[in-house]
Amino acid sequence: MTRLTIISKPDCHLCDVAREIVEQVVADLPDADLVEVEEKSILDDPVLYARWWEKIPVVLIDDELHAHWRLSAERLRTALSAR
Repeated sequence: MTRLTIISKPDCHLCDVAREIVEQVVADLPDADLVEVEEKSILDDPVLYARWWEKIPVVLIDDELHAHWRLSAERLRTALSAR
């Protein structure tokens, strides 16, 4: 199982875009059921806030940084397909 985490906050346009990209890319994967997607808000966790507040949205794959600010659908697709 691959874990994909979106770190975001409410009312964040780039976070909305990243969420849409993640949803579309995961839905298009032949093994979409092997990808667990979770979203965490920096407003709910002081540790996340301290680490990521100036880089959101942040996308982690298995707790490793994949992207921040702008997410490329093609790069995400490639990374998830390789797992």
